[in-house]
Amino acid sequence: MAEPALALEGGAPVLGRYRPLRLLGSGGSGSVWLARDERTGLDVALKIIAREGKAAARAEREAAAAARLRHPACLRAYAFARDARHVYIAYEFVPGRTFREAMRAGELCDAVAIEACAQVCDALAHAHAAGILHRDVKPSNVLLADGERVSARLLDFGLARMAEAETLTEQGDVPGTLAYISPERLAGEEANEAADVWAVGVMLWEALAGQHPFWQGSMLDTARAIERGAPPLAELRPDLPKGLLRLVDRALALDPSRRPSAAELARGLRGAATPRRRKRGRSVRVGVVVPREASRAGAAGLAAAFAGWTAAELPFYPHGWAAGLALGAAALTLVRERLGLAVALAVPVLPLGNVSSGLALLYALVALAWLALCWREPRSGLLFALGSLLAPVGALGLFPLATAGVRAPVRRAAQAALAVLAAMVVAGIRHAPLPLTGAPAPLGVGVGGATGPLDVAGSLARAAAAQSGLLVEAAALGLVALALPYARAWGRWGGAGLGALMLALTLLPVPAASALQLVAAAWITAAAVALAPPWPRARSGS
Repeated sequence: MAEPALALEGGAPVLGRYRPLRLLGSGGSGSVWLARDERTGLDVALKIIAREGKAAARAEREAAAAARLRHPACLRAYAFARDARHVYIAYEFVPGRTFREAMRAGELCDAVAIEACAQVCDALAHAHAAGILHRDVKPSNVLLADGERVSARLLDFGLARMAEAETLTEQGDVPGTLAYISPERLAGEEANEAADVWAVGVMLWEALAGQHPFWQGSMLDTARAIERGAPPLAELRPDLPKGLLRLVDRALALDPSRRPSAAELARGLRGAATPRRRKRGRSVRVGVVVPREASRAGAAGLAAAFAGWTAAELPFYPHGWAAGLALGAAALTLVRERLGLAVALAVPVLPLGNVSSGLALLYALVALAWLALCWREPRSGLLFALGSLLAPVGALGLFPLATAGVRAPVRRAAQAALAVLAAMVVAGIRHAPLPLTGAPAPLGVGVGGATGPLDVAGSLARAAAAQSGLLVEAAALGLVALALPYARAWGRWGGAGLGALMLALTLLPVPAASALQLVAAAWITAAAVALAPPWPRARSGS
């Protein structure tokens, strides 16, 4: 732990005023404590930085900037002091989590992300009017206060530059976090207001798309991607209003002069998020969030169902373990969604190893690949399991609608295709008719005792080839899921077109398919796309 954190462990009041209660966080140069101001009785966030190197000078600059800012979206600084060893800044304490934490937890919907970024722009407009540049706008420097209403605070003006101040960065230094730095700053130009607007644009693009527009795994590749510019947001979110898409693209214009001001961006974002009327009376608005508790509970329920069912149906685990594994997977999902997904996916490994070591190894490799694919959206990682519930009641064709909240097109298509394959596997285990076609399930696929994953893969491929109609249906529903947001952007015409596409893809290549099920599913899907309000879009973790 950093020395400033150690300095408070005794619990004595700092500067005779601030009594530490608990550590909120610490880093290489300082720490932040929840403390009680014994003069006012208020809880404060007490930031402590060692007086050495650039950290102390930046802390003093942060305090000077904060003292000049009086805006609801700027974290308020109450006091600044120093002693021989440390610099202290007392801020208002706002319970909440950062924009980054909310994105990683999958708890940002479009509307919340847009309003939070608009409030950040309000704070920047206030700072810019006071001659202050932030220069380090990023998701971890934006605090979302707890509560029903969106309330954002812009934090950490440690890299702020004031009009009359000298810079603390040395020649050639680029302040801020690389992934949110504007291309002109990378080229060595002086920071200006447009660089802060660029950073908000990156945050918004990332929140709406579910992935970073520039991050490439290395700093050099990321810098090159920034210099090339962001791809149009419409490529990943064609369902968003065109005005919003244009605004985000403007905020990420390579030419700083083409970017809107912070105040203009705030107004534009709120205008894009406000319900408005289009031709023929159709309302267009940005989607709202599925309640956090309901969304997380749904993910926990899927984890419990997947883990419990596989443990009960695949012979291996002792009697009574299925319930325990189901509860464990659900509990872990409620705490850490990625961990819950990993545990649920791991449950079948041992039972499959009881059949064939090669089958267990092949499944483990596939499960790892699936976990990697769903890493950014763990909440929907087991969505495909719904296919096994829909198939027995003849509703498997409706599964693409369940993928509406999945952001990435590839993941959306993969979920729908895997739902068909999962329903086929479950039908085989239960010796029930196969979904969509009604053909009898095969009695075996010849993998018992196989030790090599390649041998098992070959046997499974031959068994799947014998059910080529189902493979076609899996691909067809995957394409329908892929096209959902594109069709939604075109309203009723998009719904009609998607229904026609679904009929063509599912019925024409597979004459033996259940026409009644698929026609009904196509009609319902078309109606849902054409008439329903915008899809709820819950943001997942990165």
